[in-house]
Amino acid sequence: MTYDLPPSIEVELDGPVRLVRLNRPDDLNATDHELHSGLAALWPQVDADDDARAVVLTGNGPAFSAGGDFDYIAEMIEDPELRSLSLRHGREIMTGMIGCRVPVIAAVNGPAVGLGCSLVALADISFMAESAHLADPHVAVGLVAADGGPISWPLLTSLQLAKEYALTGERIPAARAAQIGLVNHVCPDGEVLDAALACARRIARHPAGAVRETKRIMNAHLQRVVLAVLDDALAAEHRSFDSPELRANIDRLRARGDAPAPPEGAR
Repeated sequence: MTYDLPPSIEVELDGPVRLVRLNRPDDLNATDHELHSGLAALWPQVDADDDARAVVLTGNGPAFSAGGDFDYIAEMIEDPELRSLSLRHGREIMTGMIGCRVPVIAAVNGPAVGLGCSLVALADISFMAESAHLADPHVAVGLVAADGGPISWPLLTSLQLAKEYALTGERIPAARAAQIGLVNHVCPDGEVLDAALACARRIARHPAGAVRETKRIMNAHLQRVVLAVLDDALAAEHRSFDSPELRANIDRLRARGDAPAPPEGAR
């Protein structure tokens, strides 16, 4: 199968395994409109790939994904139509990953922030490099955290811990993420991709129908939770783009020339 995706997403065929790389390494794989819309298009194509038995998702360069590109966020502040489109894509990323019949294994090779953190939360199995960290800084910059982590974290860890990290935006080091159930395994930095690929290949050797139906049954729990709250959460995030706090924070961060990353106390 040929995948129709933008250059910011690479798909490599490794037998029955699909190695998907986020490919904006010079920007730490921060999410711009092209990457965001590409992720929305990715999961239906994986689901339609009859030869795919497992997916490994990772980032090119030193980061898994450093969160939202500040220029992209600034565009959404000014352009409600782009904002609505982006949030619709956000919904499609979440529902697409959850509904995808093919198991998704995250190889978290570096910081996974914002949407990157959400992708890890929605993966079926996650391997994380020792030096990597998770963070969801939506609230810290003035946005409602409407997708990914804050919705799925309470199913992976305790509600209290999910609230702590969603409301503070603090970094979650790899060892802590594994300790509280947000990832499966922590690996030496140079071994995380190999470990994820080995897991994907083990899964790919099993009968495809049994794997896909087992994933579907288990993800029914997550799907019920997500569908119960997602539209309300996205509407709240849409409104939060109009907050003066968000505009001030994004203007300040763009003026400083920071790379996309958790702001202030989340650093």
